Amino acid sequence: MLIELADGRSLEIAVAGPRDGRAFVLHLGTPSGPRTVPSLTEPAAERGLRTIVCGRPGYAGSTPRPGRRVADVAGDVAQVLDRLGHDEFVTLGWSGGGPHALACAALLPDRCAAAATLAGVAPHDATGLDWMAGMGTENIVEFGAAIAGPETLDAYLGREASALAKVTGSEVTAALGGLAPPVDAAALTGEFAESVAAGFRSAVSSGTAGWRDDDLAFVRPWGFDLYAIATPVRVWQGGQDRMVPPAHGAWLAAHIPGARAHLDPEAGHLSLVHGAAAILDDLLEAAHW
Repeated sequence: MLIELADGRSLEIAVAGPRDGRAFVLHLGTPSGPRTVPSLTEPAAERGLRTIVCGRPGYAGSTPRPGRRVADVAGDVAQVLDRLGHDEFVTLGWSGGGPHALACAALLPDRCAAAATLAGVAPHDATGLDWMAGMGTENIVEFGAAIAGPETLDAYLGREASALAKVTGSEVTAALGGLAPPVDAAALTGEFAESVAAGFRSAVSSGTAGWRDDDLAFVRPWGFDLYAIATPVRVWQGGQDRMVPPAHGAWLAAHIPGARAHLDPEAGHLSLVHGAAAILDDLLEAAHW
């Protein structure tokens, strides 16, 4: 579904669950196009939630917005909710979606009842955090390219996108390489593996603008104050994560006022999602829904 925004851009969204359900805004990772994720959307529907996945600018049918900041997502989400007839919402951000969920918590405090990050990224300039320590080699190379600038990053992502454009569920573990520890490789089977692969294919279906602008936004100032968040926040993080190391989750939990941490030493970046029922129940409890 395409939503036309006030500035003339289009935003592609995916919606699942009961039409009369309460709004659950899901921010997927980097890279990923807008799609429903059964591991999250099915338990959300069982809890009466209507999942709304907003494709960030540059992904799939969403108009690119070069130079966007993480903070810019809040205005887009507000317009989508208005169009779909929702006022209050809860939100969850997975991986690269984590900062975007926090932006909604910070910048839409009258509408966002609670937010959660699932293996979410911490700010690149976070005091006391060695941001790339513990990442797999692939992510170190990718974010090194982002720090070097748009031209270097474009060249890197162009090479990577050709493989992701055709990746299948049976190939996705190999495609992730050193980013998938044994616990995540074991999780990447069946429908879940197919869902992850579909997200990658969708992410690069119209090029790499969305992926590029996500990466650049992560290593620049996010545009909002984490320390001023008053919305209830929950932080979920796996100790085996090689995409977003566990220190990111620990840092977020320590620096967002009132945040409650769920740090699972045995979980990875992807296997963490298999605890979706508990994650959603915790989010709803935080919202007093």
